[in-house]
Amino acid sequence: MPPDPEALKSRDPWAALRATTNARIGLARVGDAMALGDVLAFQSAHALARDAVHAALDTTALASQIAGPVITVRSAVPDRETYLRRPDQGRRLHPDCASLLPRGDYDAVFVIADGLSATAVATHAVPMLEAILARLPMLRVAPVVIATQARVAIGDEIGERLGARLCAIMIGERPGLSVANSLGIYLTHHPRIGCRDSARNCISNIHTKGGLSYAAAADTLAWLMREALHRKLTGVGLKEAAGDLIGDRS
Repeated sequence: MPPDPEALKSRDPWAALRATTNARIGLARVGDAMALGDVLAFQSAHALARDAVHAALDTTALASQIAGPVITVRSAVPDRETYLRRPDQGRRLHPDCASLLPRGDYDAVFVIADGLSATAVATHAVPMLEAILARLPMLRVAPVVIATQARVAIGDEIGERLGARLCAIMIGERPGLSVANSLGIYLTHHPRIGCRDSARNCISNIHTKGGLSYAAAADTLAWLMREALHRKLTGVGLKEAAGDLIGDRS
């Protein structure tokens, strides 16, 4: 008679812990090595992460899914290899793109940047954008900007050139071995070249397989944007109240 799977599970002290995390804990052993299934799963996750880093963002397809005007720009990086070696170049606009960003009177600009996972952006950016815009219909929003070979700080120059009070940049996060398509959002008040990271608020780990949901991320971002406009700041001086997205407006 074959062994009862439930009985085997009950004898595995790691089973309950593995059910609570994507981390690779309590892996099976075959002699002195890991079990073949765990080895293959690790290799597959590593391949997905590498593919996400090197994938190119299809800006045409992405723009076609966005309602309203879209501006496409690129950073000063000439190619993906340079992007990975020179983060500083990914923080600045290519000189040819400056004229594409006419100044206006905007409360916010939303930037969609490939970052380190174009896969995350292609999957999550549009539904995330729709969720946040539905929560802030009163904002004067600049045209959506799609930026390639981009780092977070490219949003500072984009926001400054457009004259936006806030910049919310949605960017592909560095892939890990549990998820390769996680999206992050960085919010900056008074974006301008030279902003410090301490002047930003970050919402991370947005994805559909155990990550932060679009609705939860949009609720948090909407609260942060309203408070940022009211208090005229973001970053370490703006903290959401745990369990209370209304917050203190004093």
